[in-house]
Amino acid sequence: MTKLHVVTVFVGPDGNGGNLLGVFLDGSAIEESRRQQIALELGFSETVYVDDAQRGIVRIFLPTKEAAFAGHPMVGSAWLIREEVGPLDVLRPPVGDVVVRYEDDITWIRGRPEWLPGEMDVQQLDSPREVETHPGQKMGDPWLYIWAWEDEAAGRVRSRSFPTTFGILEDEASGAASVVMGSRLGRPLVIKQGVGSEIRVAPREDGTVDIGGRTELVEVRGFS
Repeated sequence: MTKLHVVTVFVGPDGNGGNLLGVFLDGSAIEESRRQQIALELGFSETVYVDDAQRGIVRIFLPTKEAAFAGHPMVGSAWLIREEVGPLDVLRPPVGDVVVRYEDDITWIRGRPEWLPGEMDVQQLDSPREVETHPGQKMGDPWLYIWAWEDEAAGRVRSRSFPTTFGILEDEASGAASVVMGSRLGRPLVIKQGVGSEIRVAPREDGTVDIGGRTELVEVRGFS
């Protein structure tokens, strides 16, 4: 039997929100042939298998496919590895090296917009109210990301994400989409997504984008 850590990533300042993530710190104990089915059965938007915690080697599975990169799994895994093993400077998902840094209770990772795990239709709406009342879409439709300025001068954004093409009706907090938003808007952002998750965004001059947020442990349970 191995252990499954369940964490919630991008928790809001009031304790609301947060995107659930399943992490197997001893991921190498789980056969390759079982990984996709386990991710589907767990039902999280992503499940991470840590194949080597010391070197930061990880694999990410959505319910329908493996992803080379995803934001909230990188933030959550980096936080959990620090808590259980020790801090690290880089994670190594299939896409390549992902820089990690820690700032008090905020864990940051660095991504590139071209690492987005699929095409995303980004639509700006007129108000946060329109974002909050959007009906969403049916499973299988192309990935839709909607947003509006909550306070443009302060760089505060209200958003929701519907990655239905990947078998997820709505993603509570999407780090990869936030990398894209940071690249498109070219300025620091604080994104409130879903019911109350908070994602901090910091674009860099080299075209990369740092995203960060708070992670909390939900539970640890045995898994066989």
